[in-house]
Amino acid sequence: MKFLFDLFPVILFFVSFKLYGIFFATAIAIIATIAQIIYSKIRHGKIEKMLLVNGAIISVLGGITLLLHDKTYIMWKPTVLYWLLAAILLISDLFFKKNFIRQMMGKMLNPPVKIWHKLNLAWVIFLVLLGFLNLYIAFNYSLDTWVNFKLFGVTGMMFVFVIAQTLLLKNYLIDPDEDKK
Repeated sequence: MKFLFDLFPVILFFVSFKLYGIFFATAIAIIATIAQIIYSKIRHGKIEKMLLVNGAIISVLGGITLLLHDKTYIMWKPTVLYWLLAAILLISDLFFKKNFIRQMMGKMLNPPVKIWHKLNLAWVIFLVLLGFLNLYIAFNYSLDTWVNFKLFGVTGMMFVFVIAQTLLLKNYLIDPDEDKK
C-alpha cells in the first residue's frame, strides 16, 4: 500500500499530463505531494524525511516551471532527487559510517557489513545512472515519451533492481518465524 502512496503524485502527474498538459500536471504533482505531507502528519504524527525532500524539490522546480512557463525545470526534478539521494547515501556511509540502506532493510536482511557497503554503493550507482537516463530521455525524446518513462520506465527499473537484489541476497533473508522463537 505504501508503494501506491509513494506513486500517488506520479500517477496524478501522468493522468493530468495526458488530459491537460505539462503545466497543469506540474501543478497537480505539487498539490498531491503537499497533500501527502499533510496526510502523513495528520495520520502518523510525523513526516518521512524522504517525503519532505521530494516535496521541497517538486515545489521549487515545479514552481519555477509554472512561474517561467518552462517545462525544463520539472524535467530536471527526478534527476535532482536521484542525485541528492545518491549523495546522501554515499556521504553518510563514507564519512559518517551511517548506512541508510542497512537502517531501512536491517530487519529483513542479515548480511556481513561488507555486503551492506556493496548494497549501499549499488544503490548510489543505480540512482546516479537513473538521473542521467532521465536527462537523456527528457532532452532527446518527446515530452510524452519522458512522461511515460517517468511512470512506467522508472517504476519498472526500480522493481527489477529490487528483485535482483532480493535474489542476490536471498541467503541473508531473516526468517520472521525464527525471529519469534
